[in-house]
Amino acid sequence: MRAPRNGSKPHHTRLASTLMAMTALVLVTGCASNKSNTGTHSPASGVHYTAPGSNEARSAVSKWGRSYEKDRKNKNVILGYSNALSQNGQIPQATAVLRAGVIAHPKDRDIASAYGKALAMNGRFEEALNVLGGVQKPDMPDWKLMSAQAAIYDQMGNHQKARSLYKQALKIAPDDASLLNNLGLSYLLSNELPDAEYTLRRAASLPTADSRVRQNLALVLGIQGKYDEAIQVAQAELDPRQAEANIAYLRTMMQKRQG
Repeated sequence: MRAPRNGSKPHHTRLASTLMAMTALVLVTGCASNKSNTGTHSPASGVHYTAPGSNEARSAVSKWGRSYEKDRKNKNVILGYSNALSQNGQIPQATAVLRAGVIAHPKDRDIASAYGKALAMNGRFEEALNVLGGVQKPDMPDWKLMSAQAAIYDQMGNHQKARSLYKQALKIAPDDASLLNNLGLSYLLSNELPDAEYTLRRAASLPTADSRVRQNLALVLGIQGKYDEAIQVAQAELDPRQAEANIAYLRTMMQKRQG
């Protein structure tokens, strides 16, 4: 690859940066409980997403915080509190809670997975991979850990390694919407838009698909100029004015890229 001129970023880097800012691309979301965790970029089916700083997000932090004060070694409380903190944008605090959780439960895959994700959210990718690799079992691999590892490789720009892991995980959980969503986003980040659309359509068609999967599909459609369908998909998930604003921003972004 040629070096970019005048210090500008390569095309794929600019695209990845823009997409990371625009999409519901939560590469390292924690889980609210081990029962509902799907180990995905997006939250598990049944896990309600709340916007950082909202009354709902702050209320969840307060609620889980009280439970955590009472029992700091309870696995579900550790996961629930760290997830609430993450969803409210309090990543360093969530990481500290999970670090203590790993010490209390050194062999627990769910806590280790959440901790690895939190480290990745802080940009500590190699550390995160070491944590996740330390609890993975080659003879009995956990597809949720594979997905978490793959998401980190995507953030590092190693999409081929990420896709290899996603595809291994899909052999274990072939119809999991979250895994297909992750794979679709991997294609999106490297600007392989037809593959991204195909994979996200497949993910969105599954009953376990959540709102973010459909929002990501809307984005891929919009990037390819399929604005009517993109708006239709987005409006099913968002307030119509917000959907229109998102698509308008997308059009502006595309015009700048083409210019």
